[in-house]
Amino acid sequence: RNLKLSVENCDEQLVSALPQISFYSSSQFSNSHSPGFAKLNRRDGAGGWSPLESNKYQWLEIDLGERTEITAIATQGRYGSSDWVTSYSIMFSDTGRNWKQYRQEDSIWAFSGNTNADSVVHYKLLQPVIARFLRVVPLDWNPNGRIGMRLEVYGCSYQSDVASFDGSSSLLYRFNQNSSQTVKYVISMKFKTLQKSGIIIHGEGPHGNSLTLELYKGQLLLHIKTGTTFPLNSSADGNVMVKLGSLLDDQHWHYVGIECTNRHFNFTVDKSTQQFQINADFTRFEINEISFGGVFSREKSGMFSKRSFHGCLENLFYNDVNVISLAKQKRQMSIMGNVTFGCSEPANVPVTFAGSESFLQLSGAQQKDSMSSSLQFRTWNKEGLLLTTELYRDAGSLWIHLSEGKVKLQISKLGKILVDVTAGSGLNDGQWHSVDFNARKGRLSLTVDKEMSSSGHANSLLHVASGNHVFLGGCPERKNTQECRNPFHVFQGCMRLMSVDNIAIDLIQVQQSLTGNYSDLQIDLCGIIDRCLPSHCEHGGKCTQSWNTFYCNCTSSGYIGATCHSSIYEQSCEAYKHKGKTSGFYFIDVDGSGPLNPQKVYCNMTDKTWMVIQHNNTELTKLKSSSGITQHLAYFNYSANMEQLRAIINQAEYCEQELFYHCKKSRLLNTPDGASFTWWMGRTEEVQTYWGGARPGSQKCSCGMQGDCLNSSHYCNCDADKNEWTNDSGILSFKEHLPVTKIAFGDINRVGSEAAYKVGHLQCHGDKNFWNAAFFNKETSYLHFPTFHGELSADISFLFKTTAFLGVFLENLGIKDFIRIELSSSSEVVFSYDVGNGPFEVRVKTPTPLNDNQWHYVRAERNVKEALLQVDQLPVRTQKAPKNGHIHLQLNSQLFVGGTASRQKGFLGCIRSLQLNGVTLDLEERAKITPGVKPGCPGHCSSYGRLCQNEGKCMEKYNGFSCDCTFSAFTGPFCTKEVSAYFKPGMSVAYTFKEPHELDKNASSQSSSIYSDLTLRGESIAFSFRTTQAPVLLFYVSTYYQEYLAVLLNRNGKEEFNLTSDTEFSAIRSVVIGKIYDSSDFDPEVSRLNALGFSGCLSGVQFNSIAPLKAALLHPSSSPVTVRGQLVESQCGASSPSNPFAAETTHSLSDHSGTADTSEPIVNAIRSDSALIGGVIAVVIFVIFCTLAIMARFLYRRKETFQSREAKGPKPDESPDFPFNNEPNSQNMQSENQKEFLM
Repeated sequence: RNLKLSVENCDEQLVSALPQISFYSSSQFSNSHSPGFAKLNRRDGAGGWSPLESNKYQWLEIDLGERTEITAIATQGRYGSSDWVTSYSIMFSDTGRNWKQYRQEDSIWAFSGNTNADSVVHYKLLQPVIARFLRVVPLDWNPNGRIGMRLEVYGCSYQSDVASFDGSSSLLYRFNQNSSQTVKYVISMKFKTLQKSGIIIHGEGPHGNSLTLELYKGQLLLHIKTGTTFPLNSSADGNVMVKLGSLLDDQHWHYVGIECTNRHFNFTVDKSTQQFQINADFTRFEINEISFGGVFSREKSGMFSKRSFHGCLENLFYNDVNVISLAKQKRQMSIMGNVTFGCSEPANVPVTFAGSESFLQLSGAQQKDSMSSSLQFRTWNKEGLLLTTELYRDAGSLWIHLSEGKVKLQISKLGKILVDVTAGSGLNDGQWHSVDFNARKGRLSLTVDKEMSSSGHANSLLHVASGNHVFLGGCPERKNTQECRNPFHVFQGCMRLMSVDNIAIDLIQVQQSLTGNYSDLQIDLCGIIDRCLPSHCEHGGKCTQSWNTFYCNCTSSGYIGATCHSSIYEQSCEAYKHKGKTSGFYFIDVDGSGPLNPQKVYCNMTDKTWMVIQHNNTELTKLKSSSGITQHLAYFNYSANMEQLRAIINQAEYCEQELFYHCKKSRLLNTPDGASFTWWMGRTEEVQTYWGGARPGSQKCSCGMQGDCLNSSHYCNCDADKNEWTNDSGILSFKEHLPVTKIAFGDINRVGSEAAYKVGHLQCHGDKNFWNAAFFNKETSYLHFPTFHGELSADISFLFKTTAFLGVFLENLGIKDFIRIELSSSSEVVFSYDVGNGPFEVRVKTPTPLNDNQWHYVRAERNVKEALLQVDQLPVRTQKAPKNGHIHLQLNSQLFVGGTASRQKGFLGCIRSLQLNGVTLDLEERAKITPGVKPGCPGHCSSYGRLCQNEGKCMEKYNGFSCDCTFSAFTGPFCTKEVSAYFKPGMSVAYTFKEPHELDKNASSQSSSIYSDLTLRGESIAFSFRTTQAPVLLFYVSTYYQEYLAVLLNRNGKEEFNLTSDTEFSAIRSVVIGKIYDSSDFDPEVSRLNALGFSGCLSGVQFNSIAPLKAALLHPSSSPVTVRGQLVESQCGASSPSNPFAAETTHSLSDHSGTADTSEPIVNAIRSDSALIGGVIAVVIFVIFCTLAIMARFLYRRKETFQSREAKGPKPDESPDFPFNNEPNSQNMQSENQKEFLM
């Protein structure tokens, strides 16, 4: 809290009444251009201040007489001249030393100045400044004139109570009985110090409660303890330690606020606030005495290894009590040590080496028999020159520099290193570190931070004494002169307390050009800032920094980008599926760049894309009666947390979870009228008394809804209370109640009661966001949404398709700021924005037109470091943001999608899956009520039809598409899952066509594939096989005219083709795989092989548009197939082809383990019921009949073979009375080094 005399209107003129002696400047052009004439609207003297030279080292300073609150500034040029300043910065100070630069949006703020000599430019400060001295630094000025300025400063008087502590003093405040039992505690104050460590506040209460605010290495640490002991590094329950702030030992005022309500805390340092709470079992945190400046009693001080606070506190309040005012009056306060009520500040003149051309040059000392130097520095850079000199009498070059965060002393002559000493480590941490160098009589020493453990020594025969000049930080622009050579990086950071040969360097004399020479230095201030606090690295990215910038290490975070903003994972299984991925484990990030972390799920890519979220209790669990136990509680912990689960469920179109309850004399819901024995909870933590398959609130099971329970007077089978096993099972699908988190089973305590339960995984399908689209059919139409809030980080992604040449995808405006993405031509997308530094654009030109009515992907991101734009899979275009200036994007209009507020350059076409910072906009819902815009967008096959493989046909749907595998030998969502079966000798599959005369009778209904290939001039045959049998008959086609086609494998493992044909291969009768049973007119060779039958695996069998094996396995009742033997679908033909879409397999979710890749599923973690695939030989045959000519063409390829492995299942329950187990069905397939062929 600040005690102000004028609170309501803090806008008084502060400069106009000041005497001329209150004005100072770096220089003046003449007496009539002195700083005393720099008052707004005055014409005295030469009409304002002008310095002797116009350069970046000039400044105008005002002494306001006392600490004052400054709220605004106004400037003019020099009257009647061409002299004015076009931009400037301001600095402030309490003492006229140790200046602090005014910063806004984490940048040194440059104010826009004047454009002529007479107009007034007024600026209101976003953050008021409390200071006595104000310094204005011109940055740019009229190029046709000189620096010239008149100004006024606005604000009001400022009063405060200040106390100074010397490191061994403190104040103790003991509360009365009523105040100590208050529910809320609020402590607020400001502090300033040059010391990097010390205890500022320590409070104690009943039951061992304590609160300690500690300054440690320039950070504030708040320790909260509930208990009887207080080790500061304790990690026991109830002990909390929170860090805030950085570089707080800069001798500038910093605000601190601590607010406690019961066990909830708000901790604020300057502009950063952190909220936390202590142990949930603890209801209220109490303290009854508090000391400021350290721990009050000497007995208690032994509890801390830290020293007390050395510095000043201002406006110290505890619950509206002015503590310093009470101490002045000596009321309710105890004072220990020397506490003074003022703030005396030590002389501290730092210097900032800010740029690549910064250096300080000093004359060498007169003594020539030794050399010494000392300085303190702070920096974030690992490298940099601290000091160099050419030694006396050309003894060599001496460098003291930073290397990998260590201080190194090197002496070199003629390219040879004569001395190399290293001291310290990790010195680029932003803290002040001291360096002391001494050389005398051949003995050299280098010490860091006054610690002998951080020192290095060397002996040298060289005579080490400084030369004519000593350089600090760098060398003049003329590099590598004989006077100064710097083979290292320049130093960027702050220095202070510098001396050479025991002579202290007076930086004020340097600034006044009375001694030395310098370039690009900021004298009397330390301009270091912590760019990692607050950190702009998102999602757990680790922030590191150098002097000029910061970096985010996104390793293992699951995010990428300059600020770790963008997720590397897709947001749903649906998105993975439409990138051609197959069933397996994947990481999904359901809210993209939002706050939720990625989680691992199982994606089951069937016709519907199921997202499966596992939990820890999937086994069938038995419950038996036990005396004294009235209820069994089962808990279910999921692989995703509750916020992630809520987002997954809300995004899905449908979710379900299956419940099983097997019972023997154990009632479930106690229907119809009794209190339910069993209940369960979902994410809403509400008790539910309905079971799977029933409606919410019905207190029924599935059979009760269907009316087919064992006992019609009950609504659950188990409620019949029979002394025999029965069950109630069903699916829960009411999304608001999912997932199941807890179940209580009640009727298990009677003698003879037995039960078992099982809860399936949570399964969801459908992504409401992925296909959410709108069609814009008028240039003047648009959708509007609430203002987009992406102040520091903004990412926008969407898909579009159009036939138009240009159009605005989206736009959001502010007073000056804006953000826009548009199609500027048929082959260029532009992302533009303005955060106050002027318009900024990123453009991507594409090699092919974008108005081809195909879906195209656009993603734009803007953060404090860069802006980027990506179109489709083209390289990302990136542009760096300005290092200084505005960083907050401030918008206030509605967000326009598909157009602009001016209704110009509207977009014509479809926009789909529009997301802003991970939040999907519901385009369809808004389009339903907007003229000129239609919900949804047809025509997905034009972009996604390529995903349908193996003769699969793309079929349009309202939301997306599907692959019709009717005429494919494959199945699955993309027609990539092979249909395979293992044949034994004697097994046969025959696909029979209609006779020609039947075809004539049914000519009007020739739509079936049964009639499609009766008379053709060409056949296409494709299949794969694996066998150890040779020779063998593989494939046979016959006609009603006694013609046939046979594919054989000879003794050498080579294919042979026996064909008989007339001019056409007409009236096909049947296609047979396996043994042929219905033909007697065989070629002798074919007949001999047919007698042996076929033993092995056949897969993907296709004859023209007929898939006989698929028809026999999947559609036996509706297809003209005849099967002999026991034909069962197998995975014996599964392969891993080069086709990225072809390795699709649907797996069961039992016993999964392993880790998930960013895009590929975990294949090895999934159990298969087949052996591993052996060798692969691919053959493609195209047989074309042209009169009497027959041509056959095939491609042959072979790979290695592998031994097979059998899948092992879990052992069944050994109880003969328990009829349930968890063993999945399994088949073991023989593989015996078989060969596999694809034809």
